[in-house]
Amino acid sequence: MNLKQLTVFSLLATAIGLPARTHAQTPVINIKATQPVAEIKPTMWGIFFEDINMGADGGIYAELVKNRSFEFQKPLMGWKVERKKENEGDIVVQNRQGNTANPRFISVKLSNTSKGDLGLTNEGFKGMGIKKGLRYDFSVLYRHRSGAVKLHLELLDAKGSIIGSTTLTPANSLQEWKKEAISFNATETEAKAKFRIWFEGNGEFDLDMISLFPEDTWKKRPGGMRADMIQLLADMKPGFIRFPGGCIVEGIDLANRYQWKKTLGPIEERQLIINRWNVEFAHRPSPDYFQTFGLGFFEYFQLAEDIGAEPLPILNCGMACQFNTAEVVPVSELEPYIQDALDLIEFANGDVNSKWGKIRAEMGHPAPFNLKMMGVGNENWGPQYVERLKVFTKAIKAKYPNIKLVNSSGTDPEGDRFNYLNTELRSMNADIIDEHYYRTPDWFLKNAARYDTYDRKGSKIFAGEYAAQSDRTVSVNNRNNWKCALSEAAFMTGLERNAEVVQMASYAPLFAHAEGWQWTPDLIWVDNLRSYGTPNYHVQKLYSTNKGTHVLNTTQNGTALTGQDDLFASGILDKATNEVILKVANVSDKAQVREVNLEGIKKFDTKAKLTVLKNDNLDAANTFENATNVSPVEETITLNPKKKISLTLAPNSFTVLRVKLL
Repeated sequence: MNLKQLTVFSLLATAIGLPARTHAQTPVINIKATQPVAEIKPTMWGIFFEDINMGADGGIYAELVKNRSFEFQKPLMGWKVERKKENEGDIVVQNRQGNTANPRFISVKLSNTSKGDLGLTNEGFKGMGIKKGLRYDFSVLYRHRSGAVKLHLELLDAKGSIIGSTTLTPANSLQEWKKEAISFNATETEAKAKFRIWFEGNGEFDLDMISLFPEDTWKKRPGGMRADMIQLLADMKPGFIRFPGGCIVEGIDLANRYQWKKTLGPIEERQLIINRWNVEFAHRPSPDYFQTFGLGFFEYFQLAEDIGAEPLPILNCGMACQFNTAEVVPVSELEPYIQDALDLIEFANGDVNSKWGKIRAEMGHPAPFNLKMMGVGNENWGPQYVERLKVFTKAIKAKYPNIKLVNSSGTDPEGDRFNYLNTELRSMNADIIDEHYYRTPDWFLKNAARYDTYDRKGSKIFAGEYAAQSDRTVSVNNRNNWKCALSEAAFMTGLERNAEVVQMASYAPLFAHAEGWQWTPDLIWVDNLRSYGTPNYHVQKLYSTNKGTHVLNTTQNGTALTGQDDLFASGILDKATNEVILKVANVSDKAQVREVNLEGIKKFDTKAKLTVLKNDNLDAANTFENATNVSPVEETITLNPKKKISLTLAPNSFTVLRVKLL
């Protein structure tokens, strides 16, 4: 057949739907399926949680009452005193001397008070999300001084109508603090509910730790976490969870730093502090943003265990945030900070007879949490960081040589700051170097081969915080659109291909409340009742649920696909399921056909799993109203066992193909 005849045949074949005879021209993606080149660590794909964007209080921590212990800078912030008539001194904020963890409480005086005369209303966190038919558990620390009183408890909808109520008659506590509790059901669903207490009777009494939780917490734990948000994390099957930050580890100053020991024990003994994001951004003021630590280090470790993730706690290294005060502890005075690190390892791993292992056991977890790694510092940089890091490393390794330490490479993936730290950390033989990149989608595409030339034998890499920015870093206009998510998918092929170097990776930030965010973009968005995963979430989930165990050499024309023809690819083997998994990002606006050759494989299952995440509109995003606008479509396809696998890659798509080997 001459060239003219071939052209005519091809046009005719296209017109009548037959495959044109262009087999020889179809590029081939070759996967050396029997020759694994590197192990993929179980920790490869994980999550990073920081209490930003109402991530904890008002987020995964399911408490509905804001400022439940009156410890905000303004003691009645979040509360409104309801009075039929003014009566000076009927509600007074008091302060317990000597109790530094939770000194404030309120005293109430009643004199022939009827329901509706005097009360308190709490606004919740941008309102309270209430569900019809669900049980709500109220509790309060109460001290009776004289007389007899009743508490009338009411849930109110946005219009002020009652959608759930009960009455609590506290027992006479004879001047001693005790906990009182009662439960009731909601009669309607409401996203903007409030909670009101009316007081009735005569006498004087004190109240503290006024609390309201839904019954449907994660694993039904009293005082636990919001189940739908945690389920989104569990569905990702993450290999690790990094916590509690992020910049809150450093604090605005050292007094504001995260101190894990103050987050243990009974809730009423945990010392609240201002959240450093409270005042960080003028464009998103958050004067009512605090950390109550109902979600503390015990709960973080428990969460990691629940979702099958390795815990990665990050501790302060004696440096406050360098963007704020840049306050440091003199090196000669680092001992308490180092002791915190050593004690944390004992808290996580020590037996029940050790000081901190005993505390863990008393909190309900006698078995160790099997901590294997820890971060020293968050996004710290400069000689002052290296100097302190060396002291930490020496002390921790001397007592716990098997604990892997994660070290900061600063705020950026290039430049003088990064180059200095990268050189210093490698000269220290750092276990793991934490690199962060908040960059444009174009940067992510151009850096898919970033780790191809990294030393295979040197320090390992943790891609600890990354997110493509649709506008610019710290812009209110950044959006979780498909263009950003697709660029991340392309970049992540490079992380996966280099799993011998890159052993951990996590998107950041994790959560954002629709009405309470300080930073965008974010992986998961929530309001008081709903939550959804962004296109970026689906990319992360497709990687973490298709992780595999070993990297396979995957090439086109003998070269790794790092942007040639706008394609980015990685191939891996999952020895646990005996499957080859191919991931391909097509960032062009045209469909592309590839043949996939599984080199060295004689037989494979003719039924393969194909998952495609795509959208024709690069600006497309998910919303509460259309949460699945950009979401994966999964199908089973039939392969011809006698031919190479034919794969059509849709425009602007991320494709995952799983083939079972026989």
